[in-house]
Amino acid sequence: RKNRINSPPNSPEPADTPNNLSRGPRTPWRSLLSLSPTFATTSNLGFSSSSSNHFNPKLILAQIIAIQSLHYLVLSFLFQINYVLYGTSITIDRIFTVKYVKMWHADGFIDICSFLISSVVGSLLLAVIVEKSKKCLDFAITLFSVHLFLCTIYDGFPKSLDWWIIQVLGTI
Repeated sequence: RKNRINSPPNSPEPADTPNNLSRGPRTPWRSLLSLSPTFATTSNLGFSSSSSNHFNPKLILAQIIAIQSLHYLVLSFLFQINYVLYGTSITIDRIFTVKYVKMWHADGFIDICSFLISSVVGSLLLAVIVEKSKKCLDFAITLFSVHLFLCTIYDGFPKSLDWWIIQVLGTI
């Protein structure tokens, strides 16, 4: 800023400078939301933002945990809605087994819709959490891989074609 070179460090910027005219009126919130390099690249938790180009495993692990947790939270919420609307049972088996995912049964179709709606909500959460479109597919496949691993531990490897179709559609 050319106009502040000779001024003391804490003096207010004149209101008629070109920089202030383009940003609008100065408010107390403006200083908090300014795009200084330290504010834009570092969060309060010590993780670097995804806007930086270096590898940060803590950030990636935190994003994976957040996405996985929110996926199961949304899916559980949708199963609660299904319980209220359709009287389906509430059990963790609905998330981790192939027993309830049947395309040609009414209860199975309700669960399939829940999985697909959860995937749409998850894609919005993915865009917010990951912040880079290049990484969204990587995180979606990671979400699917972790889900497949958890399903395999819980009830064995899924062998139902219906389950695989729904999971692949949800990942895309």
